[in-house]
Amino acid sequence: MTSVGTPIERQDARAKVTGAATYAYEHRVDGVLYAWPVTSTIARGRVEDIDVDSAMVTPGVVAVLHAGNAARLETDIDLGPVQQASVPELYVLQSDKVAYRGQIVAAVIATSAEAAREGAENLLVRYEEQAYDVVFRAQDPRAYVPAMLGDLGPGNVSRGDADAALESAEVVVDVAYTTPAQHPHPMEPHSTLARWTDGRLTLYSSEQGPSNTSQAFAALLAMDADDVEVVCDYVGGGFGAKASPRPPAVLAVLAAKLVDRPVKVAWNRRLMTAHATYRSPTIQRIRLGADGNGKLGAIVHEAQHMTSALSDYVDQTASSARMMYAAEHARTTGTAVRLDVPSAGWMRGPGETPGMFGLECAMDELAYRLDLDPIELRIRNEPEVDPSDGKPFSSRNLLACLQKGAEQFGWADRDKRPGTRRYGRWLVGTGVAASRYPVFTVPSRASATAETDGTFTVAIGAVDIGTGSRTVLAQIAADALEVPVDRIRLGLGRASYSVAAFAGASLGTASWGWAVEKAGRTLKARLRDGAPLGTVVDVDTTAEVSAMRDVSRNAYGAQFAEVKVDTVTGQIRVERMLGVFAAGRIINPRTARSQLIGGMIMGIGGALMEAADIDEAFGDFVQSDLAGYHFPTHADVGDIDIVMLPEADDELSPVGGKGIGEIGIVGAAAAIANAVHHATGHRFRNLPLRLEDVRDAARDGRNSYVGPR
Repeated sequence: MTSVGTPIERQDARAKVTGAATYAYEHRVDGVLYAWPVTSTIARGRVEDIDVDSAMVTPGVVAVLHAGNAARLETDIDLGPVQQASVPELYVLQSDKVAYRGQIVAAVIATSAEAAREGAENLLVRYEEQAYDVVFRAQDPRAYVPAMLGDLGPGNVSRGDADAALESAEVVVDVAYTTPAQHPHPMEPHSTLARWTDGRLTLYSSEQGPSNTSQAFAALLAMDADDVEVVCDYVGGGFGAKASPRPPAVLAVLAAKLVDRPVKVAWNRRLMTAHATYRSPTIQRIRLGADGNGKLGAIVHEAQHMTSALSDYVDQTASSARMMYAAEHARTTGTAVRLDVPSAGWMRGPGETPGMFGLECAMDELAYRLDLDPIELRIRNEPEVDPSDGKPFSSRNLLACLQKGAEQFGWADRDKRPGTRRYGRWLVGTGVAASRYPVFTVPSRASATAETDGTFTVAIGAVDIGTGSRTVLAQIAADALEVPVDRIRLGLGRASYSVAAFAGASLGTASWGWAVEKAGRTLKARLRDGAPLGTVVDVDTTAEVSAMRDVSRNAYGAQFAEVKVDTVTGQIRVERMLGVFAAGRIINPRTARSQLIGGMIMGIGGALMEAADIDEAFGDFVQSDLAGYHFPTHADVGDIDIVMLPEADDELSPVGGKGIGEIGIVGAAAAIANAVHHATGHRFRNLPLRLEDVRDAARDGRNSYVGPR
């Protein structure tokens, strides 16, 4: 029987649309109280005094949590290099210092959510305000190169002599691009119900990793991880914001500890902008040196980011430039500037999304300088091995994606001259960009049980954040056990099930699926050998993952876009997009298609709408809710089509998939920006592409680019 590869509908679909799915805030326990945070109204300084009585007079208020009565957290913890950058944000109410506007300085606990919020509004807090800086500037002299970037690589990587190669190159493109801060805004905001029982902590929380969260809280509270249960039955999206524990969950735990009763917290949109992670703005300078035939000799990609006073997190924005194209000489650098702002972190393809925007637009500019088709330019610079380290590719089908996409999109019929296709007041253009996202696989544990009724229970401490994990893991388990998928009972979303990878970096299905496949296969073998019903097996993939060959593993894609640009208003309409992807074995084409289309729609948002600006006077984000932070709706999205190329890769897990959660967004913004250039003849290098910039360029007859804004 073969379930893998079949477009089975989502197993949780009915529960979600009927409201039967239970999210974190919806769990019911006796004696629950509610907490609402009080956040700083200054960008830097310290809390001098809190008038507790000003909130306690509010009907329903039970207590005020603050730095003076909050339980002490362990300050010297190690969550490993992946999670460590987020640790300082977890030290909620551990001192009177204020590092950014919106930081939690107290919380009011009450018998209802309304009373807690009213009490928080009444609480009087007095501050000592200090000088602050929240302005992200190009070429800031304080920029430093961090020891490690978000992908755990160094901040500065080079091969050969890129500067000398640029000096001798026949053609040089030297350009700068900017991308703004962007917020994940999952449908379900951060929410947590914390309950202490006989020294044991249970968290019903919206998280991307139950076992990661359990381990983090065990470290913070000096507890055994077995005494910290994390329940994430259903999660309404994450996009990186919930990949590591965040301040709302810590506040719930501290509040429950103070009052010795269960406490619920749920953030609103305004709070999410301060306490969820966000994508740092970037200022990128890219230099490409090539000969007259388009053969690259040098690539230099320098990316400056914004980080906080608390965290060293910096995206790996320039990393793709190291390995996308064959060039003997290359240098990539990631720098950061510390400002008095909230901490940036993971969001929707962190690093690769803004970095590939810059790189793929620069490649388009080089193609025009050489009067060369952009696809042909990429073909001429296709590497045989990973240029960054000489490792062989496990598989690399970028050219197949470009060629298939060109055929299906009708690329050959394109008039390559910019600004020539016009229909009334609309200019029309097409653009292309490559996509790339690395393949990660993390050891995980899973168990499988042969039940007496003929079904099988497979349990793993994974989580479904809305991507369809429940469905694809059931398919993998069914094939491993050689039974129909309806005989699989899947247990997800609990730290107590097993230690498992978090849902992020497109590594979930590959990592969890390996453990589930091994558990099912092992149980099947034991049953064949005569083991009785009721047999349970518990497996771990650490040995297998550690034994994987050291090769370059990546998913690839090609994004094509057609846009219309209104010459009067400057409005940009994305008429159609095509994404062609090579991402290994596709476990479920139905859910995979949904993921890839969703990623491309996120790319439309990044290209045309999404931006969060820091208010220089106050230090917080101007776009602090969904009225100000714009993203695509149905009316903004034209025709989108997906092609998933068959790809067999023997260097992956037995599941054979590369992960598709983020490859869909990478490259989408570049394809749209390149299409806008083709439509208008003007190059716009700042995201989002604003209609006023397009309108002004059309009116003035000039290139709108004047430098990073």
